[in-house]
Amino acid sequence: MSMKLMWEIRAFCTVVEKRSFIHAARMLGRSPSAVTRAIQFLEDAIGAELILRTQKQFTLTTAGETYYASARHLLETQAEAEEQLAELSNSPQGWVRLSAPEILSLGFLPKVVAQFSRDYPNVSVDIHFSDKSIDPIQEKLDFAIRGAFPQSSELIGYPLWNYRRYMYASPDYIAHMGAPEEPEELAGHDVIMHSAPRILRDWHFVSTERNVRYQVQPRFRFTSGIATFQAALEGAGIVRLASWLAEPAVAAGTLRRVCTAYRLTSSKELDPSIHAVYGTSRMAKGARLFLEYVRQRGLEIPDERAS
Repeated sequence: MSMKLMWEIRAFCTVVEKRSFIHAARMLGRSPSAVTRAIQFLEDAIGAELILRTQKQFTLTTAGETYYASARHLLETQAEAEEQLAELSNSPQGWVRLSAPEILSLGFLPKVVAQFSRDYPNVSVDIHFSDKSIDPIQEKLDFAIRGAFPQSSELIGYPLWNYRRYMYASPDYIAHMGAPEEPEELAGHDVIMHSAPRILRDWHFVSTERNVRYQVQPRFRFTSGIATFQAALEGAGIVRLASWLAEPAVAAGTLRRVCTAYRLTSSKELDPSIHAVYGTSRMAKGARLFLEYVRQRGLEIPDERAS
């Protein structure tokens, strides 16, 4: 079977599963017109119309429904064969390309890279550190690591580790300004806000006694997670931080929790997580291995929800 025909079959199955030519094109990294042409060529090749298309409707024909079941099985068989062949190779090679929040450059990912490079010397790693929400399909990455809460999209999600958020300040700041106990007391303090990938003014404080929705009025706003963390260490103000990042500083005596009865959650009282997103389950062996190394190191971080 030719590679061209395999591409046309993959395009057809992706359109069926995404119920959209545009979403399928994004998933495949092609233009919508290229996907449309692929399906037209496939219909010409098999001599049957597979999809009825109008401006607002998308319907599989009877032939399309029958063909999809066989086409999906064919793609799954091909994927299994490719995976088995990849496993036969002595070791993975090539590049692993990903994006990650810049705060993960402070020790966490460099440690993963160092260990991974020792175990797999033929694999190179390219990391785009950014606090923006990077689309791995558009940027042609193997995957993107994100924090906080997964967003609804056509991307595939993969959880790495869970954490909680609390409010922190340096001992110097507390010595000069005091330590707030209740969220409403933050009005009298200098609050540092991390404003990327987007600004959320309403913070949701949860305790065993009550829940508080508080509209934050920050004195400082930084698009950089590293700058946000460093400003808190330098005593500039009070900051909301991930427990996995801040608790080592608490143990070292450079930060302390404030509003200690509360953790910060989503509006639905959910705790955040570090997770990866990617466009296809057919990930290269090196990328799969690197992602597993990230997950394993993340699982070494205590999950406070279990306490």
